[in-house]
Amino acid sequence: MSQLKTPELVLIDVDGTLVDSVPDLAFSADQMMLQLGLPERGEDAIRHWVGNGIEKLVKRTLVNNLDDEPDAELFDKALPIFWQIYENNICVRSRLYDGVIEGLDYMKSRGYRLGCVTNKARSFTVPLLEQIGIAPYFEVSICGDDTARKKPDPLPLLTAAGEMQVTPNNSLMLGDSKSDVLAARAAGFQIICMSYGYNHGEDIRRYEPDAVIDSMIELKDLI
Repeated sequence: MSQLKTPELVLIDVDGTLVDSVPDLAFSADQMMLQLGLPERGEDAIRHWVGNGIEKLVKRTLVNNLDDEPDAELFDKALPIFWQIYENNICVRSRLYDGVIEGLDYMKSRGYRLGCVTNKARSFTVPLLEQIGIAPYFEVSICGDDTARKKPDPLPLLTAAGEMQVTPNNSLMLGDSKSDVLAARAAGFQIICMSYGYNHGEDIRRYEPDAVIDSMIELKDLI
């Protein structure tokens, strides 16, 4: 992997990049299904459905696949049930991936300004970052309900760069999914992806990010 252009700003995705939040999301989704009198889906299935916001996750859980749409009345009943359960389970089973603290500390030591950009709602993102102990690293957080469009649209990244007064071509995205790559490319950011994370079972290399790493510790070899 070649050296990337030194960024002024690094924006980082949350779920699947910094935090393995699937255990809490899966617990909440399965509890929702039980309350609806429907079968649990299990963590392995739900791991493939995460990454596009809570509404998408609830829909995918209801229909048991990535793409179909559930009955509208059932969805309207299910969403607030999930919301209530997850509010009480945001950071019960979730954990930081190995190397995250080392990677964040390295970037701070180099003077890079850090922000996070996630499709997760603000009411879930802020408590998660605080409870898991990494909120102080970030100057800005753009969440799924902060802008009119979510990733893969570039708007959240451009909004964050604007707030930080950094030009996109001096910025880097660190993510784990196709949505992160598409958003970064459209915004004019460089993009590094984690080999782990949530990309609906696809190898992230298929989407040709600038680099793929197994741990944020490896950032010291790239930026």
